[in-house]
Amino acid sequence: MRIPDRLVDRLECVTNLRLEPGTPAPDFSLLDQDGAHVALSDLRGQKTILYFYPAAMTPGCTTQACDFRDSIASLQGAGYRVVGISRDEPSKLAQFRERDGLAFTLLSDPDHSVHAAYGVWGEKMNYGKIVEGVIRSTFVLDENGTITQALYNVKATGHVARLRKLLGIDA
Repeated sequence: MRIPDRLVDRLECVTNLRLEPGTPAPDFSLLDQDGAHVALSDLRGQKTILYFYPAAMTPGCTTQACDFRDSIASLQGAGYRVVGISRDEPSKLAQFRERDGLAFTLLSDPDHSVHAAYGVWGEKMNYGKIVEGVIRSTFVLDENGTITQALYNVKATGHVARLRKLLGIDA
């Protein structure tokens, strides 16, 4: 689908912030699905896959989360921890985690300030309309909290398989 010329400048404005590999990940402190505080500093010491998704218990986000769930053994075996971030409240994240057997941390960013710091909140095309919301994205962090991969605008389906390939993790 071609974006009309009159909208291109507007779309570029909201997609200007892009974190690059080699830069420090923006700091944060958020509540997890159990109401406990988790800060970026708590993730240091282990490689981390930090993924942003629009909403718990929706079809695409469930597909993506279950793909991470089904790949967790190989990801952990390669030294990676998985952390999901959405705007959902901790209670909804707890339901999502329980319902789908997700064995990784889910963080709540209700005011989307962390989304904005990572450049994953803004206007996007959705069914031919410009809407404001989450730009589904994934960041791979090294043990020191430095970004090694920044993947914006990923698809829910097949993303984890592509990520594993990118990271050199066998299926």
